[in-house]
Amino acid sequence: MRWLYNIAIIIYLSGIRVFSLFNSKARKWIAGRRQIFDFLGKIPSDGRPVAWFHCSSLGEFEQGRPVFEAFHTQNPRFRILLTFFSPSGYDVKKNYEVADFVCYMPPDTPRNARRFIEILNPSLVMFVKYEYWHNYISEITRRTIPFYVLSANFRRDQYFFRWWGKWFLKNLKQTTLFFVQTQNSAELLQSHGINQVLVTGDTRFDRVLAVARQHVSFPVIEKFVKDQLVMVAGSTWLPDEEMLARLAQKSEVPLKLIIAPHETTELHLRKLETLFPEKPVRLSRAELLTEPYEVLIIDSIGMLSFAYRYGQIAYIGGGFGVGIHNVLEAAVYGIPVIFGPKFDKFREAQELIALGGAFCVKDYSGLVEVFSHLCSNPEAYKKSAEICREYVVHHAGATQKVLQCLKP
Repeated sequence: MRWLYNIAIIIYLSGIRVFSLFNSKARKWIAGRRQIFDFLGKIPSDGRPVAWFHCSSLGEFEQGRPVFEAFHTQNPRFRILLTFFSPSGYDVKKNYEVADFVCYMPPDTPRNARRFIEILNPSLVMFVKYEYWHNYISEITRRTIPFYVLSANFRRDQYFFRWWGKWFLKNLKQTTLFFVQTQNSAELLQSHGINQVLVTGDTRFDRVLAVARQHVSFPVIEKFVKDQLVMVAGSTWLPDEEMLARLAQKSEVPLKLIIAPHETTELHLRKLETLFPEKPVRLSRAELLTEPYEVLIIDSIGMLSFAYRYGQIAYIGGGFGVGIHNVLEAAVYGIPVIFGPKFDKFREAQELIALGGAFCVKDYSGLVEVFSHLCSNPEAYKKSAEICREYVVHHAGATQKVLQCLKP
């Protein structure tokens, strides 16, 4: 089975190279990995141990960030290596101040895994959530390096637990300790003979609380909202944006709309602007904001988690595609949350709906119904808002549970 896996990796790399001829993100993926070993080879060794933290992308980085930073504070003698699989994470965090060095993870071939770990010689390795690379895990295990998986989440329909996934499941058994989000994940692993499991919860709760406590202000956004009803729509895709444009145009309640699209390419931003009869203003062009606008587009990465504080209602994008984005970034501010129907893989979305803090809409009419309900019923709005805030506070604390068990 291992040789099949390695062949699949080679085929995947070949596909990425071909795709890079037409796709800028794929080109970044290829280019960013060309000089990794030269980069690592030039890092002077000062005798200090290395802790290696790996994330797939920016979302997983934010999930792991509370642990990275707390570990750095408690273990200052360690040098921190941060790696990413995706350009969307690396591009934003390549200058992350807590890490001593940041780079892409080389493709998961046996040779790359051996060479990478031989150069680094880490004393501790932590992958975040869904990252399971066979050759790296095998090499880490062979060298008896403590290996942890942070904020892991497992479901019965994952390939590990299919009849053809036993080889992958065997790979999981090499992990030193799984920090899982739920008791269900722990029981699922234990039912397959993996007992090195600890239920710690989701570190994203700690991260969003830390962000909400930061005293960050954006004068342009503050001038834009002007104490009016504001909906902040985050990580939106075109189906989300088309509904939001209709709502903004037809709403009987005066509404200011802040949109932070998932894609911030010029092509997508122009397409988004065409959805509104009166052209929206982009944040990057709104320094003076001398004209009144009803729609503000956040056309940069990294501001969304702060922008939610200016809203009274949040809309989370992705629910009409592969799945919703981070609900907690909005809920932490104590505002009701709305999203599309693709939320079944997200426990916090399911629980917030059950509690009454979040609402699922299946189409535009559903969006109008929920929006009208929240605007016309102050008591219902207040209850939903309080549920969201209390839910986040109640589930915080995973970071400290993790740190108590890390053994560099």
